[in-house]
Amino acid sequence: MATQQPPYVAVAQRKQAELAAAIPAEWRLPAHLIPAGMLSPAESISDGPKRYTRVNVMDIPRTCGVLSSKELEITEKYDVRGLVTEVTEGRLKAEEVVRGFCKRAAIAHQLTRCLTEPLFDRALRRAQELDDHLRRTGSPMGPLHGLPVSVKDSFHVEGVDSSIGLSALAFKPARANADLVNLLQSLGAIVIAKTNVPQSLATLDSCNHLFGRTLNPLNRQWTAGGSTGGEGALVAMRGSMVGFGTDIGGSIRIPAMCQGIYGFKPSNGRVPYGGQESGQLVGKGRITLQPVAGPLARSVADIAAVMSEIMTRSELFGEDCIPGYWPSSIPSSLYPSRKFTIGILQTDGLVTPLPPVTRILDEVAQHLRRIGVEVVDIPVPPSLPKCQGVAGRLMGADGGSTMLDLIESQGETLMPWLQGRMKRGKALNMDQLAQLQDQRAGIEKEMLKMWTLNESHTRRVDAIVCPVAPHPVPELDRYNAVGYTSAFVLLDYPAGTVPVRKLVESDLELGREMGAPTLGSWDKANRKLWDEKTVDRRVYLESPLSVQVITPRQHDFELFQAMDLVDRAVQRGRFPSAKL
Repeated sequence: MATQQPPYVAVAQRKQAELAAAIPAEWRLPAHLIPAGMLSPAESISDGPKRYTRVNVMDIPRTCGVLSSKELEITEKYDVRGLVTEVTEGRLKAEEVVRGFCKRAAIAHQLTRCLTEPLFDRALRRAQELDDHLRRTGSPMGPLHGLPVSVKDSFHVEGVDSSIGLSALAFKPARANADLVNLLQSLGAIVIAKTNVPQSLATLDSCNHLFGRTLNPLNRQWTAGGSTGGEGALVAMRGSMVGFGTDIGGSIRIPAMCQGIYGFKPSNGRVPYGGQESGQLVGKGRITLQPVAGPLARSVADIAAVMSEIMTRSELFGEDCIPGYWPSSIPSSLYPSRKFTIGILQTDGLVTPLPPVTRILDEVAQHLRRIGVEVVDIPVPPSLPKCQGVAGRLMGADGGSTMLDLIESQGETLMPWLQGRMKRGKALNMDQLAQLQDQRAGIEKEMLKMWTLNESHTRRVDAIVCPVAPHPVPELDRYNAVGYTSAFVLLDYPAGTVPVRKLVESDLELGREMGAPTLGSWDKANRKLWDEKTVDRRVYLESPLSVQVITPRQHDFELFQAMDLVDRAVQRGRFPSAKL
């Protein structure tokens, strides 16, 4: 007698068929170009870490023959400002730009499972409308006229599912756009797709029963990160000019680290967040830990190009936003008149970074000094190790029942990383929430000293460079410590990811173990990613090494300045003759 399948299986099959039908036949890759393991989303979940060999698929869009030479030029030649200029000055049509990116997004999906909702048909119709408007009026629709962008699956797009990888939420299309989607459209940007996320939105490996596992295009053995992992893969493969995700524990910065691109987590209130599906109690973020939305891109300049337009208008679109300022003349105001001071924070005091992470921080410090930036060491603030625990308790304040009800209602099993970690708990009462928020306030006050280096009220440090994670990009389902990113959501510091270089043979220190004593359970788990008895360190070869840059609360433009400084210093270090 056949065993009856749980309800989610049929729902997933329907959803995957719908997704496949949205990709035109002429945009499909020949079977021989698709690496093994891509045809079964279900199998990608259970045996994913064993299934995948070291494969880099980044060059396939360029060599597969699906994209014309002009489409390759459109998707590879320009930055955000350059592409918009080509469209608004009539050298390119918005329709041909959007078509090129839609085709490239379709290719990226066939290689990584990065998409959930291809919006190709409506994107092309919108592009035609923009072309017609420009022809009739001679004026662009907005400052991002014709720019192809993508959004994380959680953002509502009218008439489209926001299933966030849960079968219980499939085939329930949104009735209205998210505030950010409305803002992007008002600027002339065109949303071409929604992208994959983890089950529960609470893990750092983007896999779920509905769409399967998103794979890292640089190496399918490495995690793509989460919870904005689909965006990370799509942007890295040039299937979108800019992707928009959300971040409560590191969900923008971590996928950026994993795929060697740039991520920008703004302060709360800078980018509209409303109109999203979270699978949790509506309004939870207002009383616990509030996530934010922000961009992932392939350069600091592209982040600035979209943030400069969003921040100055967000208060008109989102009730959760505040007035924002972004200097319009960036070249003349890029660097402050006084000397810029950047601090180096080596550790959070809870998890000791593995040797390659420490090495990359030291290298960045050297690069910054060479271009005249004042660099100072930041002692570990006594309150910093407390951040991860408080952030974690606030994120789990509802006990997880709402999300687990959705997962269990369709018979879904938990993803491998969640098994043993995600359990029903008891929701906190008002007294417990108040106590946690009081602890948070105390930590925030103590952390102010990190920016002054003393008890005075004079700020001496403009930005701080620290790890994104205490380990390199790990294998599937092995991401460890989230404290290096969640701490700065708790503190509401804007924070970004800047790639530095690839990990090389000398970084592996083969045969040499870490000598420092472990600091606790999180640190012990982190060491397993370096212990040659539990990992073959050579798996990290060629993985991107990145740093995190942070600034004080609401200093979002200064974060751009600092990320730009770090990026320019790194580029000068790699290419000494490069102009700054």
